[in-house]
Amino acid sequence: MRWFVLSLYFGCLLVLSAYGAHRWYLLWLYRRHRRDDATPARRFDPLPRLTVQLPLYNEMYVAERLIDAVCALDYPRDRLEIQVLDDSTDETREIVSAKTAACAARGFDIVHLHRTDRAGFKAGALEAGLRVAKGDLIAIFDADFVPQPGFARELVHHFTDERVGMVQARWGHLNADYSPLTRVQSMLLDGHFVIEHTARNRSGRFFNFNGTAGIWRRRCIEDAGGWQHDTLTEDLDLSYRAQLEGWRFVFLPDHIAPAELPLEMGAFKSQQHRWAKGSIQTARKLLPRIYRSALPWYVKLEATVHLTANIGYVLMVLLALLIVPAVWLRRRGRDLDDRARGPADLHAVEPFGGGVLLGRAQRGDRIEAGHPSLGPRVDGRRHRPVDQQRAGRLGGPRRPRIVLPAHAQVQPRT
Repeated sequence: MRWFVLSLYFGCLLVLSAYGAHRWYLLWLYRRHRRDDATPARRFDPLPRLTVQLPLYNEMYVAERLIDAVCALDYPRDRLEIQVLDDSTDETREIVSAKTAACAARGFDIVHLHRTDRAGFKAGALEAGLRVAKGDLIAIFDADFVPQPGFARELVHHFTDERVGMVQARWGHLNADYSPLTRVQSMLLDGHFVIEHTARNRSGRFFNFNGTAGIWRRRCIEDAGGWQHDTLTEDLDLSYRAQLEGWRFVFLPDHIAPAELPLEMGAFKSQQHRWAKGSIQTARKLLPRIYRSALPWYVKLEATVHLTANIGYVLMVLLALLIVPAVWLRRRGRDLDDRARGPADLHAVEPFGGGVLLGRAQRGDRIEAGHPSLGPRVDGRRHRPVDQQRAGRLGGPRRPRIVLPAHAQVQPRT
């Protein structure tokens, strides 16, 4: 039992240390590749046809803002299609219906697609919209985003490279200074995007579409098997499947799409739960396929660490539970070892002092208990001479003393 608990304890420490070391490795990759050129080799003329998908579910307070922002994109109207993929069950449906009608009257190619069954949730809505989409490129924005006018025009030119399947922009934060919670979230997300995404993408490793603020090549989605809803992170799942098919992704840290951060702890916890559970589901689904592929070993290793990183939370809880029993078992084992070695006094005397004592006794010398030749007493639990401990407590040295066993007592001369 002792060795099982201690092995589990030190095993948790080892795995957590490996994940921690990986963070330093990502930082090194970032510093090495942060200045790599990400400029498209060519530019489209004319621009390709673009479909913007806006998946919504009960977003009555921000739906109109999102539609207005997308209609304000600096992109030719005859090359732009807008799909509002609405699965709402509240008054969002009426709000969106009125807004899309008003935008259509202004000349925008905009449609309101409402579902009642919500099969597949967000992934199902995106798949349903893709079946009737007109564009060769598909941009996606969640309800809490406010894309800037130049977003589409700046990103689409990377698709002049036929190998590029997805381009991801960096998330911005509209309310980063609202509360300590939003400030912490903004720091975590900036680290994820600026350091992790840049390091992985520029060094040739896999990285993922973040569910929003990105543009896909339609053929890439179809080639990878389309949107699937057997995990909570359909974006992560599709990203890895597409890259396994040979598609190349591009991350642009200098192009920012602002969004609102969750204001309440409950919403933040729900978001983190989805991401954590979804990444483990994706790991279970795709890691066997990744290891069967012909990818370089460093890509496989990075994919493993990326998809399983949330195991660290479980290991931290397990480590916290093991700390007390591990310390108790180690201390108990040390005490048992001390008792197994015998009395502390004899342990200190026998190697050297005992031999001197017996030799002088055979010569007939008188030896008193506490003679310097016997050496100081040692406290086996503290591994420090008792006399030094006492000197530290009392402020001065004390004469060494020893209690001799019966077989080693020296008889005085008559």
